[in-house]
Amino acid sequence: MNWVSAFAVYFIIWWTVLFAMLPFGLRTQDEEDDVTLGTTSSAPSGSHMRKAIIRTTVVSLLIYGAFYVATSVFGWSFDDIPRIGPGT
Repeated sequence: MNWVSAFAVYFIIWWTVLFAMLPFGLRTQDEEDDVTLGTTSSAPSGSHMRKAIIRTTVVSLLIYGAFYVATSVFGWSFDDIPRIGPGT
């Protein structure tokens, strides 16, 4: 795997994990008892993007590390996944 494809795989993993990590640690204005006039009470109370990006990067590195070990060290590929359906 060259560095361009390695970066592409990591970027896809990172982007997918970002959307999975965004709701974690999110506090609404209603939970904080600080509702700003003109906004809904379910709006986020503050920016939490820095923490979300750090969590996303750490989790993505762990997932990519597992992917790298599975493909480079053990030599596993998609051909090693057993078929789930009936064989023809």
